[in-house]
Amino acid sequence: MSIAFTLDGRAVAAETGETLLDVALREGIAIPHLCFSDAQGAAGNCRACVVEVDGERTLAASCCRVPRDGMVVHSASERARRAQRGVLELLKSDLPPTPLKVDDEVARWCDALGVGTPRYPARVSIDADRSHPAIAVNLDACIQCTRCVRACRDVQANDVIGLAFRGEQAQITFDLGDAMGASTCVACGECVQACPTGALAPANGAAAEVPDKRVDSVCPFCGVGCALTWQVRDDRIVAVEGRDGPANRGRLCVKGRYGFDYPRHPQRLTVPLIRRDDAPKDADASTDPAVARQWFREATWEEAMARAGGTLRRLRDARGPRALAGFGSAKGSNEEAYLFQKLVRAGFGSNNVDHCTRLCHASSVAALLEGIGSGAVSNPVTDVAQADVIVVIGANPVVNHPVAATWIKNAARRGAKLVIIDPRRSELARHATHHLAFRPGSDVALLNAMMHVIVDEGLVNAPFIADRTSGYEALAAKVRAFSPEAMAPVTGIDAETVRTVARLYAISPAAMILWGMGVSQHVHGTDNARCLISLALMTGQIGRPGTGLHPLRGQNNVQGASDAGLIPMMFPDYHRVDDAAARAQVAQAWGMPVERLDAQPGLTVVEILAAIDREEIRGMFIMGENPAMSDPDAQHARHALARLEMLVVQDIFLTETAALADVVLPASAFAEKDGTFTNTDRLVQRGRRALSLPGQARQDLWCIVELARWFDLDWSSYGATPLDCEAAAAAVFDEMRTLMPSIVGASWARLDREGGVTYPVAREDEPGHPIVFVDRFPTADGRGRFVPADVLPPDEQPDDAYPLVLITGRQLEHWHTGSMTRRAAVLDALEPEPVALLHPAELARHGLLPGGLLTLQSRRGEVSLYARADEGMPTGTVFVAFCWYEAAVNRLTNPALDPVARIPELKYCAVRLRAGGTAPAEGGFRAALQPTA
Repeated sequence: MSIAFTLDGRAVAAETGETLLDVALREGIAIPHLCFSDAQGAAGNCRACVVEVDGERTLAASCCRVPRDGMVVHSASERARRAQRGVLELLKSDLPPTPLKVDDEVARWCDALGVGTPRYPARVSIDADRSHPAIAVNLDACIQCTRCVRACRDVQANDVIGLAFRGEQAQITFDLGDAMGASTCVACGECVQACPTGALAPANGAAAEVPDKRVDSVCPFCGVGCALTWQVRDDRIVAVEGRDGPANRGRLCVKGRYGFDYPRHPQRLTVPLIRRDDAPKDADASTDPAVARQWFREATWEEAMARAGGTLRRLRDARGPRALAGFGSAKGSNEEAYLFQKLVRAGFGSNNVDHCTRLCHASSVAALLEGIGSGAVSNPVTDVAQADVIVVIGANPVVNHPVAATWIKNAARRGAKLVIIDPRRSELARHATHHLAFRPGSDVALLNAMMHVIVDEGLVNAPFIADRTSGYEALAAKVRAFSPEAMAPVTGIDAETVRTVARLYAISPAAMILWGMGVSQHVHGTDNARCLISLALMTGQIGRPGTGLHPLRGQNNVQGASDAGLIPMMFPDYHRVDDAAARAQVAQAWGMPVERLDAQPGLTVVEILAAIDREEIRGMFIMGENPAMSDPDAQHARHALARLEMLVVQDIFLTETAALADVVLPASAFAEKDGTFTNTDRLVQRGRRALSLPGQARQDLWCIVELARWFDLDWSSYGATPLDCEAAAAAVFDEMRTLMPSIVGASWARLDREGGVTYPVAREDEPGHPIVFVDRFPTADGRGRFVPADVLPPDEQPDDAYPLVLITGRQLEHWHTGSMTRRAAVLDALEPEPVALLHPAELARHGLLPGGLLTLQSRRGEVSLYARADEGMPTGTVFVAFCWYEAAVNRLTNPALDPVARIPELKYCAVRLRAGGTAPAEGGFRAALQPTA
């Protein structure tokens, strides 16, 4: 219902809930405002936005005032303007004479309203706080609008910033009056983005610099796919702003906000490299990039391509197509992923192509394809806003998907019931109504116990089961033996808690499950996912807003790379390579005889390394992947890579994998390329080039096209050039749409215009579909399939010799194997040293203090790093992120595979701990970093 009123002599209308300021902004009427912003809403404390209302004695704050029918409002009357100018003059008198940011909002409104030199004395100066690597605190410029407080508390839900004291002593504080650098700030920068004056500003001084250009793109890190704007000056990204994209609505995390300077790191590859004849490969040698660089000589592009392409072709011709393999990248674009798998299939001649999805969500995808016919998520993360119950299992989104975590925290604060199922107690658990800290490895037992309760107590959605599923009776029979009482000794969770949570999920009007690699990276990972699917199917919690299944994707384009066919058993859009009709369709699209397409599924990441051991694979092309750090039993992976006759690595840094290469091709960083990227929500978005390429570095697409020439593939029609591949990316994307019905309606022009489209989308004139499986599942009969799961223990159990369980993963400030984030100055300053997280009791048991040196050893290797106390860790466990090259924890992990998805058990292996060890060497990253200010 609209409300008609008059604003500055103009007849206007407000929708229900809109304020006077909302209407004015929509109508283009300028009313000064400072405490209000789109992201933080209204507070009504600055009074700069006051307006005059006919018939009312006092002026009204337009940001808080809701209009009435017939109301007459004046925003620029003499009385209103006098009050507005008075507020602005008082604020200006307290600010530094020179604004601390280019777009100082007080200065802008003062100029607009003609407020000159203040008549009032300035307040007592406050010393600046420069204790934080990312954020400078200049309270001299603070107007106490509280936008930073609300950004931290209400938007990001981090609860670090507050307003302390009273009256003229009032002051913004961090935690209990700590310096910013000593506070619990996670450096998301939401406060910096919210601050109107530069009281909170980037520590590098970028707020006071005018950028040469601003480029709209997306974040290069996790799968959330945050929209952002890069501020570029002198061909460098100097600052980043969150943009109002579907996944983030302006929010960013520490990596998206401050992890932007790695493309200009001094260790950037800028010229092709060929291994020196007198530098044999040594998998046990130092992987410090400063040391590894001496093993190579510089080469021309012609020589490097001839050595790479000529040798790979010779190996193919002499040993057969399956003697070659390729690892593509989930950090590259959709177009790069598509062209990479096309090169392997059409050029190398086999399906030996894979990427990091094999190490993250292969088991989830296998179970989803089996159960509901699609490996993609059913609902976007932001749908938690419509959920009554949110289950997060085997994931730590506060660390791995921080912006997604903000939506979960916001939902919990609005009243949604949050259930955390994880052995570790993460920061998100403080927002939860229930935290089920089950014993590591007992996932299936716990989930089967929950299903037992739902079946036994008649809480299933019988109509949904009858109309839309198959196989329920077998599932119900299977879980009969898994009562919560019987499983309590196995899981460590008491029966009544299991019953309470099961009932909560089953009877909720809308319940959503999100999971991470704590579910998938096990030998029973596929079974874990099968259980989650069964939970949703038996309760009908799928196909509606606020429901569904969401495996949180790890890297920024792991969803898109899989969609594009960068996996060994599937062509683009998940058509099986052993399906004759699918091969015929692909052969026609690629203009080649169908006989040249291999009908046998290829080998996965871990299987390829085993095939190298058997000397079945002799040559590899790796683009943007780092298996020497990311694969389990990493030392074995390194020895396998070192045995290849030809290893070609295309990357932006001399990674641990590139250090073992025969030829290294310097490629394009994220901000140097154009392309599309698909986030965890199935949202296809445009990434745009902001920077030029350094030295002789080349576009990734061009490198693939050039390498294809050595396999008699003429791809000149794409129009790729060494330095600019936007036209080529558009051409490749158009080709992809011919093989991928899911994205037919998302043309390049549409993505350019709209920024992003959520697939499936069949026509350009229809919107995307964030929620799927509404009426049927994409299976042969349209039904979801229940698949029962038995309890399968972890492959390697703790014992007297190796009594601890090692859990691996990521950490907030760094990403994946650290090749980008550890070369970002702010991120490296925040977390410069390799650490192991243990419960304080576990530290005490081993005679360690926080910060002490320790050594972890498994049956496969050992690493030394520093201890950090974490009360959220269960006793008997230790957590290490896999980003530390000087303490590469995947030297320890177990390569045992899930029998269905062929994913290794990265989340569970037995280790022992001893105090002391060899201190991790100072890395070449930090030595080469440039100062941030």
